[in-house]
Amino acid sequence: MVGGGSIGMRHIELTQTSEQTRLTAVVEPVEARRAELRDMGLPVVATLDEVPGDTRGAVVATPTPDHATSGASALARGMAVIVEKPVAGTLDDARTLVAAADRAGLPLFTGHHRRCHPFSLQAREALAQIGTLVAVQGCWSLRKHDSYYEAEWRRKPGAGPLMTNLSHEIDLLRFFVGEVEEVTALLSSAARGHEIEDTAALAFRFDSGALGSFLMSDAGASPWSFEAASNENPAIAGSGQDYLRLIGNEGALEFPSLTRWGRGAPGEIEWSKPLARTPGPELAAVDPLLAQVERFAAVVAGGSDDVLCTGADGIAALEMTLAAALSRHRGRPIRRGEVPGDYNGT
Repeated sequence: MVGGGSIGMRHIELTQTSEQTRLTAVVEPVEARRAELRDMGLPVVATLDEVPGDTRGAVVATPTPDHATSGASALARGMAVIVEKPVAGTLDDARTLVAAADRAGLPLFTGHHRRCHPFSLQAREALAQIGTLVAVQGCWSLRKHDSYYEAEWRRKPGAGPLMTNLSHEIDLLRFFVGEVEEVTALLSSAARGHEIEDTAALAFRFDSGALGSFLMSDAGASPWSFEAASNENPAIAGSGQDYLRLIGNEGALEFPSLTRWGRGAPGEIEWSKPLARTPGPELAAVDPLLAQVERFAAVVAGGSDDVLCTGADGIAALEMTLAAALSRHRGRPIRRGEVPGDYNGT
């Protein structure tokens, strides 16, 4: 484990829980934090050079600007790598990291763990039952507590919902719908009055021709978000309310409940005929971060996986997240391929 902060600790707990993994070291450069981790009984070291030689994989959970550096260092030492999202701070850094993995012939994944939920996997299958996808609509609105913003950096560019939360949504949309061709963003800071945005309205065009809209806010109180819908994060109250709707020419799908709306009568499906509602299946609850690390372990052991977010997938999610930020600055839609390699969203 590279990084002993809050996200790193979550991964540490899971690697100690899983029968498929053994924690060999926690790399933490800050001396005071190393002392705290040592007091917890963890095998803590200061640098990757001190990691035991039998270590076969690394999870990089450091601050975003360090992702590419630590990821490349782990690869150079023969370790397969998961880098927490986003894969890097800029496209240039992300591409350098992916190139390093290719040269080393080692697996590199990005920590977009939502793919590993059973309802995410089944959603892709359910989409085939609603015909040609026409549109997708999403809402992520969780009111963060006021004390969250006592840290000055959380009020500065790069720390709003656009750069903090959007990449998860884009990766999941790509997982379901396919490549994003362009994005347009409208931003507002009217609710909190900070330098950063507190609300963003986004419009997407996909390669398939489908369109999408997404509302994001960390100032608006609502039951609609992935975390509230999935009860994934113990720090966020659950609601059980769907936050994403996918619409096809033969029906619609609510997510993550997988409630499906479709043909309710013979003949053409059209607005005079009520749609039939089919409840989604009952699925066992899983910890997606545990599922992710166990899939990773299976790949390290020589297996293959078509669910984990690859380094290339991570680049695609990062590019369209940065494109949304660039759209705000340029006041127009930003297409794939337009984001400068050194742009970091601020």
